[in-house]
This record gives sequence, structure tokens and C-alpha cells, in this order.
Amino acid sequence: MNEIEIAGIPVPDAGPVFLTVLAVHVIAGLTCVASGATAALSRKGAARHRRFGRIYLWGLGVVFASMAVMAVIRWSHNAHLFIIGVAAFTLALTGYLSRRRRRPYVHIAGLGGSYIALLTGFYLDNGPHLPGWDRLPTWTFWVLPSLFGLPLIARAIARRLPAKEDTS
Repeated sequence: MNEIEIAGIPVPDAGPVFLTVLAVHVIAGLTCVASGATAALSRKGAARHRRFGRIYLWGLGVVFASMAVMAVIRWSHNAHLFIIGVAAFTLALTGYLSRRRRRPYVHIAGLGGSYIALLTGFYLDNGPHLPGWDRLPTWTFWVLPSLFGLPLIARAIARRLPAKEDTS
């Protein structure tokens, strides 16, 4: 399959439907990265946290839908990205739905895990073409988002744990 280059990144020339869906996918992905970080860094329960959390979830829905279309068009190249996308969207929905059930640990782990999966998918697909990242071995694209994200999720959960009473 032929490739075209957009901003120095090779993109499959899989036809106008693929390229149109890819444009929507990129915009939604950038929206997710920005809104997810904003929600995570905002005071929990505040209007800003809820607003950007909803933007993240809707953006991830668009990322998931557009990824599914592109995966169908190029299944042999994108099947692994489809699996990561399913995981990301499932984690996000689980985290989002758990907030009403007063399960903050599931909320944090689900949405944090979906953000890690989002970044993992991005780096797997684009890492080999990014300056600096192109020198890294392939396994790092699978592992680095988790190496950075999991300790942050653990810290956020630990901060939500009730304080232990001193019984001495």
C-alpha cells in the first residue's frame, strides 16, 4: 500500500474515507490528551474536573469510533490498535459509570487506565516516526506510558484512602 507524508509522519494512502476519518481521529485524540490531563490535574468534584472529564469521555468515544473504521479498512495493520482502543473505551466507561456508585478507586483506575491505553496506542502507531522516539526499541512504545501512568494512578488512589487511626 502506498504512503503519503503528513507533517513528517508516513500515513497510509488508503483512500479518501480513511484520510477523512484519520483527520477526525487526530483532532479527537488531541482533545482527549488535553482534556484528560486537565481533568486529572483539577480538583476532584469541581465543575472543571467534571466538565473536562465529560469532554475526555466524548472525545474518547470519537477516537474509538474513528479507530474502529480505520481498523476495518486496514485490519491486518491495525488489529492490535483495535484491541487497545476497546480496552481504553471499556476502562473509561467503567471509570465514568463508577463515579455515581461512590467507588473513587474504580473511577481513578478506569479513567487513568484509559488515558494510558490512549497514549500507548498513539506511541505504537506513531512512535517509530517521531524524532527521538524513532531511536527507541519497539517494546518501549508498549511499556513507557504504563511506567509513567501507573505510579500516578497509584498515588491518586492512595490519596483517596481513608487515614488510618493511630492505635498506639
